[in-house]
Order: sequence, then structure tokens, then C-alpha cells
Amino acid sequence: MPSIAVAATEGMPFFELAIPCHIFGFDRIQTPPDWYDLRVCAIGTDGAAPRTDAWFSTRTPYGAEELISADTVLVPGSADVHGDPPAELVTALREAHRRGARLVSLCSGAFTLAATGLLDGRTAATHWMYASLLAERYPAVTVDPSVLYVDHGDVLTGAGSTASIDVCLHLVREDFGTEIANSLARQLVAPAHRPGGQAQYIETPLPQRRDDSLAPLLHWATERLRRPLTVADLARQANTSPRTLVRRFHAATGTTPMQWLQTQRIARARELLEGTDLPVDRVAEVSGLGTAANLRRHFTRAMGVPPIDYRRSYRAARVA
Repeated sequence: MPSIAVAATEGMPFFELAIPCHIFGFDRIQTPPDWYDLRVCAIGTDGAAPRTDAWFSTRTPYGAEELISADTVLVPGSADVHGDPPAELVTALREAHRRGARLVSLCSGAFTLAATGLLDGRTAATHWMYASLLAERYPAVTVDPSVLYVDHGDVLTGAGSTASIDVCLHLVREDFGTEIANSLARQLVAPAHRPGGQAQYIETPLPQRRDDSLAPLLHWATERLRRPLTVADLARQANTSPRTLVRRFHAATGTTPMQWLQTQRIARARELLEGTDLPVDRVAEVSGLGTAANLRRHFTRAMGVPPIDYRRSYRAARVA
């Protein structure tokens, strides 16, 4: 049973605290018997119950010791992005990482992770409103304001607010597989994987007409990933010109139609590698990536490992 510690500090945002507690702290339909062991750990409060920005108090018997020994440590948003995080928390995070824990920041919690030095020389995400400040305060960190999260394996950083849901679902996908993550997403009434990144939410006005939504087109395309779809095919289905479609697509998803299709095909290939025994050439065909060589090239670029190695390590992790 993997253990998760959530660092609770004085004045932390209630929303970013509530999300991991809601996702990891309950047994739900179809959650496996070895579901997470969640502990909320009060850090830097001198024994007092930390209060959130909504003035809710978090009473917990757990502290730095339980945080250091956890498999995964989540750091919700910082109470003050201009000040220094509690020294006790910084020390505990460094020790947890040294012991092999996976560290995860939500929203402005990236400031706390940056203070540990563990983000130096790495790319990190945070809420787009704080991106320039994070880069200014920690120049050794490369800040990407456009993505929903960045996963380095041992250290993950998530973007603002509801992107915390994306991060938590990503952790479930890594730990328990795509099927469990998708089932949980349905129960949460949340997308299992959002296309595009945080860029689509930066000063983007709401669409003026309900029929501006690309949701029907995205659904249509995901049902036909194995077909050699083009921008012209998508534009025809959306009853618009290719140029207009590209403009609408970027405004809605933060990416291009073909990049979005490629991401969906990689995700489909990942599901097939995890949940079936199909040979690599069939996975390539069914996912729409064509040939085994094409699948290996694109999958390795996206995931960092070849398809066969990914399947082998995934199954080994599920057995362990």
C-alpha cells in the first residue's frame, strides 16, 4: 500500500489541500485493495492545528516524521509566495527525497520545492500568474507557464488550482494504471487527461456561442484515431475551414490539431501496452501510429522509454 503525506502548513490554500485528501483519502468503487495510505502532516506549526486560507483548522496527529517516511509527499500551495517556506518543511522534504520519496507540488507549492534546491537545473510548473515570480526568485529553475504539470520521476510540479486534479490523476495512472485512473476520473466527473496545457486558460475569453465548443469534434476524432486524419478531415467534420479550425483549436486547447492527435495516439498506445497483450505492430496500428518503428520513435520521445520496455516495467511494478 503506497503511503502519501500531504504537508499542512499555516495559511495554505484550502482547495489544494482538499483535492489530494478527496482523491487519495477515500476508498471508492473499483479502487484496488492496496489503495493509498493518506496522512496529513502538520509542519512548521509548533504543534498547533494549521489553518487554511479559508480559516478551516486541520487537526492531525502526524508531523515531520510521517512526512519523511512516506512514499510520496504532496506540497499544496504556499501561503506566501513572496516569503520563505517553513524551514522545518524544507528540511523534511530534502530528507524525504534523500530516502527515495517522490515529491509533488500543487500550484504555488512549487516555491517550496524550489527552496529545497531540488528543482535547480530542471523545468517546473506553477500557476501561470506566479511563473515570472518563481523564475525571478529561483533563477536556476526553468519555469514553463504553459503546461499542466511536469514529471521528472522523483519530483513533479503542477500548475494552478484545478490542475491539481490532473496531477493527482497522473499519480494514480503511474501507480495503478490507466484503467483505475480513468475509472476514478469518471467518478470525479473530470477528464482523465486534458489535452493542451495551462496556456489555454491565460487571459482567454469564454466562447460567445455554445456551438464554439470543440468537444463534439474531439470526441469524434478520438473514436477514429487509427485513421490517418488530417487537418482538412477535422475541418470538414467541424464544418469550418482548416485555417479557422487551427485558430479555434489553439485557443481551446493550447496546441495544434496534429499535436493533439499525436498526444491522443500515444495515450491510446499506452493503454494498450498496459491492458492488452497485443504485439507492438498491432498496438501501432490500433492507436493510429501506423508501424512498429513509428510507434517506437514517437512513444520513446514522449515517454522516455521504448514501448516494450514500458510494458515490461509497468507489469513488473504492478506485481511488486
